[in-house]
Amino acid sequence: MDGRPRYLWVADRLRRPILNGELEPGTRLPSRSRLARTYDVSEQVSRHALRLLVSEGLVEARPGSGYYVRPVPQIHRFSRTDRTSGSGVDPLERSDLGTQTDAVCGAVARRLGVRDGERVFRTRCLGLSDGAPVALHTAWEPAALTQGTLRTPADSEPGTSVLQRLGAAGVIIDRVVEEVGVRPLREPESSLLHLAPGLPVLVVERTHYSGRRPVETSDLVGSVDHCRLLYRLSLARAPKKPR
Repeated sequence: MDGRPRYLWVADRLRRPILNGELEPGTRLPSRSRLARTYDVSEQVSRHALRLLVSEGLVEARPGSGYYVRPVPQIHRFSRTDRTSGSGVDPLERSDLGTQTDAVCGAVARRLGVRDGERVFRTRCLGLSDGAPVALHTAWEPAALTQGTLRTPADSEPGTSVLQRLGAAGVIIDRVVEEVGVRPLREPESSLLHLAPGLPVLVVERTHYSGRRPVETSDLVGSVDHCRLLYRLSLARAPKKPR
């Protein structure tokens, strides 16, 4: 045993067979007491080792049952480019949850540059993989922008891009700002995604602008285990120097 803390040494002994496939997904790991006897350590050391593997995403704790090797999650990549709006849940199967009118407040109101209480259209959809929810997309748009026209989110075909829909209403989107972060999962997101509240989720806040005016903002929320962002950005070529 090297000079590192003993729980790291025990975690190494468990991590290697997980990573090389000797321990398949779903395999139940030895109990804390058995690990303590096997490696001649205390149960507290065993507990720290198992918790470390949980934090690394290799093991999951099942209350009343023990610790199990986690299945390798299927990764879904959401493409972000400088050529398209990049909104929605593509490439997942889309399940539309509808559009409703809400009074906006707080952070979303600030992102839209409107006052608290202003009416907005809120549109939500789920991204599904094999029928299971993986990501939730929620978009907000000032109702005054398209109300009374046939270009509201509720009047458009599901999946119609915001660039197409607002462009047809005479609102030209010429800039997109995107901020990516991680935060705890909230209600009612957790109910829709079938995940426990408080779990870390990937969040993409995306706002579309027409000139300096924000005309739509959205949140893409997905499990950090399953969701990745794939950026494809073109670079301007330097002009050739005259000979």
